[in-house]
Amino acid sequence: MTHYRTINIDGLSVFYREAGDPANPTLLLLHGFPASSFMFRDLIVKLSADFHVVAPDYPGFGHSDAPHPDEFAYTFDHLADVIAAFTDKLGLDKYALYMQDFGGPVGFRLAHWRPERISFLVVQNANAYDEGLPDSFWAPVRALWQDPSTANREMIRQAGMSDEALQWNYTHGTADPTLISPDSWVLQQALLARPGNKDAMLDLLYDYRTNPGLYPQWQQYFRDHQPPTLIVWGKHDVIFPEAGAHPFRRDLDNVDFNLLDTGHFALEDHSDTIAAHIRRFARTVADGHRSAE
Repeated sequence: MTHYRTINIDGLSVFYREAGDPANPTLLLLHGFPASSFMFRDLIVKLSADFHVVAPDYPGFGHSDAPHPDEFAYTFDHLADVIAAFTDKLGLDKYALYMQDFGGPVGFRLAHWRPERISFLVVQNANAYDEGLPDSFWAPVRALWQDPSTANREMIRQAGMSDEALQWNYTHGTADPTLISPDSWVLQQALLARPGNKDAMLDLLYDYRTNPGLYPQWQQYFRDHQPPTLIVWGKHDVIFPEAGAHPFRRDLDNVDFNLLDTGHFALEDHSDTIAAHIRRFARTVADGHRSAE
């Protein structure tokens, strides 16, 4: 069964979902934008017999505290600091990382900072290469990076965080949109309606400009430490398209590469497939460690 817990990290209440036996290998699930650990609700159930599964909400997301941007710096460095402290407080000394969307810049920071803690990576529509940021989607965000004026912020607020845009995030690229539960985007609508929350998300979208500059460091981490990596990528995603999935194979020797017939939030209609890939891949990683010994 899934447990719903909170823990105090630097004065903030951080909410997380936890399931499975802590004696089993730990899988840390890092969610995307503008989602929360809710996106992992089905995957947690499917993997709880094999893993100790932990899925936190970042500050400003889900059921964690959402301080006003005047009181909390919404940057990826800061989110990664909070999640690093979260893993320390829970005693997670070794874990696999599942990263989707914003989970990438949080998780790749963790992996780069603490490579000895990473058992393997699961990358699902989470970018670490320039090829994965096409102008066809990212041009308005790049405009914000160049000019964080009120006009550019308001344009993204209206176009990127409207009710219609939130629904589109979940349904675009899917073969059958009727399989996608509206609960996800209705929850996001409610959470974004909190005072100051859209401004917090805009601050993070502006700070996303810091991530491409770190790509060379993350790629060097891949080359130096060669974490076994499972790619499960929704190939019809237009936010982080398939073009961003292939370059991982340039730097990593052990890549299990899988393109899925879906969009950005692949777990909404492919949780069974992804869970099966994770169980299979974890067995191959464990077998490889035993052979090396």
